[in-house]
Amino acid sequence: MQRIQIPYNQLQIQALTLWHDQWLLLTSGDFASGEYNSMTVGWGSLGTMWRKPFAQVVVRPTRYTYEFMNRYPTFTLCAFPEKYHEHLAYLGSVSGRDTDKLKKSGLTPMAAQKIAAPAFAEAELIIECRKNYWQDFDHQKFLDSGIEGLYAGNDYHRVYFGEIVNILATQKYHKVDTA
Repeated sequence: MQRIQIPYNQLQIQALTLWHDQWLLLTSGDFASGEYNSMTVGWGSLGTMWRKPFAQVVVRPTRYTYEFMNRYPTFTLCAFPEKYHEHLAYLGSVSGRDTDKLKKSGLTPMAAQKIAAPAFAEAELIIECRKNYWQDFDHQKFLDSGIEGLYAGNDYHRVYFGEIVNILATQKYHKVDTA
């Protein structure tokens, strides 16, 4: 797949579609050592924080990826063409604690360009991030009473902010200035 490096201010996405419909694969760990794990995520955001481009993801403490997010300083977010939707559904429903789900998924981990966490050869969008903040959700601060219902097990997410340090993507994600 032909990917190009895209400056963060030239990244063109439909953010709600990317998170809600397309999903992203969150991966944390170290590619060189072979210690990493991935999970499909549909909740998060992209934007600017502390004058830096950022990606924000949330991970429940019950997820195996949570251990990797706490132990390693970097993570990737990868988006895939629609034909990989079943692969992402599998990676979001099976724990890496119990099986080598990445091997069974058929996706190909590869070294990222600027960080230790892996990317994927089949990805059409790779966002490389270095963590710069985390905090646990405090259920007492939910302003919408319906949110609490999403946490029947009291397994409140930990939110992670990562500075975007590199973006590789196919041309469709590149905003071309026509002026």
